[in-house]
Amino acid sequence: MYMERLRTLREKEGKLQKEIAEKLNMKQQQYQRYENGTTEMSIALLDILADYYNTSIDYIVGRTNEIKPYPRIK
Repeated sequence: MYMERLRTLREKEGKLQKEIAEKLNMKQQQYQRYENGTTEMSIALLDILADYYNTSIDYIVGRTNEIKPYPRIK
């Protein structure tokens, strides 16, 4: 499910796979494998994307449909 959410979030921002790959310091082909579900994404990368899209890892991986991020722990 997270593959669909990654694609949706990226398209909502009007970004190309290449742009997100650069943000994650990887090649576009590697990021494409994450969106296609060929390769699983690490928690560290999910955390970066959750911050980038201003959402939660739980939303990206389909544990919640609430797109708003949780309040941060201080």
